[in-house]
Amino acid sequence: MKKAKKPTAVVNRRAHYDYNLSDKIETGMVLTGAQVRLIRDRHAQLKGTYVTIRNHELWLLNLTLGSETSENIKLLATKKQIAALERAKVDGSTIVPVELHPFKRHIKLTIAVGQGKKKYDKRQTIKSRDLDRERSRY
Repeated sequence: MKKAKKPTAVVNRRAHYDYNLSDKIETGMVLTGAQVRLIRDRHAQLKGTYVTIRNHELWLLNLTLGSETSENIKLLATKKQIAALERAKVDGSTIVPVELHPFKRHIKLTIAVGQGKKKYDKRQTIKSRDLDRERSRY
């Protein structure tokens, strides 16, 4: 008897490199059955995706599922959370999708408020990561 594979998360690795992230929020998603199956089978990519606010609703744009691109998916969050994200957006921050993961029967998306890094900040991030890697070897 085979054991079922435990689905793992789809992570936007580029988000931590391009943004200083804070205030993570876990949101639900309005999906069809086919979209859920593709996400559970790890046929999703968060590269190039972003979250926008339209009419006090959160939308995930440009999600790649399988060979299809440009999926626009509504996100489920409380009014308080959406209001906080709107305030952050006015202050010049970006809403970045960080992780897409199965949670029991549902699919959840973790989003975060991010401030864009400058080129020299990215170099500093690479430098500190390399130093940490060197320290862990010894």
